[in-house]
Amino acid sequence: MVTKIGEVATNIGGIVKKVPYISPSVKNKEVDKLFTDNPDIRGIVVVHHEKPVANITRTHFYQKIGTLYGYNLYMGRESKLLAKTNPLIVDYYQSITEVSRLAMEREEEDLYDDVIVTKDNQFVGVVSIRALLMKFVEIQVEFASFLNPLSNLPGNHLINQQLMDLISLEQFSLLYFDLDYFKTYNDLYGFNNGDKVLLHLTDILKRNVLHLGYFLGHIGGDDFMALFPHYDIESICEKIIEEFDETISKFYDPVHLSDPNFQVKGRSGQMEKLTLMSLSIAVLTNKQHHFEKLEDLSNEVAAIKRFCKKIKGSCYIIDHYNVNL
Repeated sequence: MVTKIGEVATNIGGIVKKVPYISPSVKNKEVDKLFTDNPDIRGIVVVHHEKPVANITRTHFYQKIGTLYGYNLYMGRESKLLAKTNPLIVDYYQSITEVSRLAMEREEEDLYDDVIVTKDNQFVGVVSIRALLMKFVEIQVEFASFLNPLSNLPGNHLINQQLMDLISLEQFSLLYFDLDYFKTYNDLYGFNNGDKVLLHLTDILKRNVLHLGYFLGHIGGDDFMALFPHYDIESICEKIIEEFDETISKFYDPVHLSDPNFQVKGRSGQMEKLTLMSLSIAVLTNKQHHFEKLEDLSNEVAAIKRFCKKIKGSCYIIDHYNVNL
């Protein structure tokens, strides 16, 4: 299966290149001719019964041949004497990110050797380190274009890709996070301080979602989304709310908090008593409903969120059935 970010293929098979290959019995004089006839190739793969078993790099080959007795010692003998028998071999469908990591973990003398690619355990070609790094950078640039510029979390495009995968799972929980009284805070303290609050919430969500290995996205503004392949989310919601409620007051002016008569303009335009921001978490699962379209997910979680925001203070609601204050 080819994985894509936008239109950029992210599996190593998307950039594989066919190159000459030989059997283990081929003599070094034939290897020399292949290198001479193909000046652009960095290495030749040794293949036995369609499986790669070794790699002969141009640099290593001519270093050995070029020694005092190297030509007479090696040229008429089998190529396996000058082959590297432990090359990096990866599967066609492995991600470019993973292959890049494996390539950079090699010994220094092997760092720039081609990566050998197989499909169904059969040799299909190689990827040069130059091609690998260029594609890796392209993927990083493409991926960055889909991140929220403030939080650096995946934005709507990547969220939708994840949601498409989510609805096919046997179990899932979708958590929608929304701040209450965030607009009032922005109007009072300015957008710069509002961004600080959003980054604070991002840090809390990363600790309790992303660092556990689950998907976390930033829809925009004060709206975030987390996806879990299970129903076990009550303790996660409680921990997030606890951390948020214990720390949010530090973003307010102590003078405003200590004045019982301090008022701000609310959403309705009327003056009202200052209320600390709280966190609403709308939780949608497929425990009792089957979802086939993203629109169905969106409509259902929006309904839960509306119900959740009617409750004073931070809370989470699961599928309309459980209300937790």
